Amino acid sequence: MEDDFGKALRQTAELMDRELREFLPENNGLEKQLYEAMRYSVLSGGKRLRAFLVIQAADLFGVPRLHSTRVASALEIIHSYSLIHDDLPCMDDDDLRRGKPTVHKKFDEATAVLAGDALQSLAFEVIGDAQTHSSAEVRVKLVSKLARAIGMRGMVGGQTMDIYADGDNIDIVTITRLQQLKTGALITFACEAGAILGHASPPQLQALKAYAHDLGLAFQIADDILDTEGSPEDMGKATGKDEAAGKVTFVSLMGLEEAKIHAGMLVDQAIDHLGPFGPKADLLRHAARFAIERRN
Repeated sequence: MEDDFGKALRQTAELMDRELREFLPENNGLEKQLYEAMRYSVLSGGKRLRAFLVIQAADLFGVPRLHSTRVASALEIIHSYSLIHDDLPCMDDDDLRRGKPTVHKKFDEATAVLAGDALQSLAFEVIGDAQTHSSAEVRVKLVSKLARAIGMRGMVGGQTMDIYADGDNIDIVTITRLQQLKTGALITFACEAGAILGHASPPQLQALKAYAHDLGLAFQIADDILDTEGSPEDMGKATGKDEAAGKVTFVSLMGLEEAKIHAGMLVDQAIDHLGPFGPKADLLRHAARFAIERRN
């Protein structure tokens, strides 16, 4: 029987699929291939965990779902852009994503680059629209936080570190910072966005940021574990690539069992940060457990 968390995550995924189709209409003009590539990437499924975090964090403060759903949609659009570019031959060079050909394989490299570019700008268009929130101050704060999360001090900075890191001088502190930027920045924005929409107090905002920080690291350690233990069928993409490429990961630095223990400790810490919110945050607590128990 499906538990409350599983049901809520599935409902979020279904909601996102409906909403995202509205933001990504079909086009029969000369731009047709661009639109097809954008839809192909964004509507190819996925857990929609980042969207779930936005909505659940916003629910803590009674934010209308209209507002949190739009921000969640924008974040899923950004996430899709990042995956398209990560999969490119000049980046991680992956042929499969969620069990399907990656965008540059399905279409071509130029289309993949342009689709990623277009998705990034679409996300800011969605957040900047007055429908997202009546307060221009709230919208500007969301735009600023998202821009930072995906830029040189966030996701792109982390990806750059990942590409140019020298395995001989990467220690646990360095890889932790790398993954805080590459993976953790979007997860932190997801929780922070809910707090911004809900006009959270500084202590409430700090509690959610601390939760997101530990959740993001645990999520990445789980990814490293899955790359070691997971099957291509479950993962929907090639596994074992990091080890084959000689990349430093949490698993290669800590060992498999120690990495599992560390991920569990991080999840416990993440859950502890939610204490001030009481039972209202139970779904966020389950999300933290899910981050290390998932199979893909």
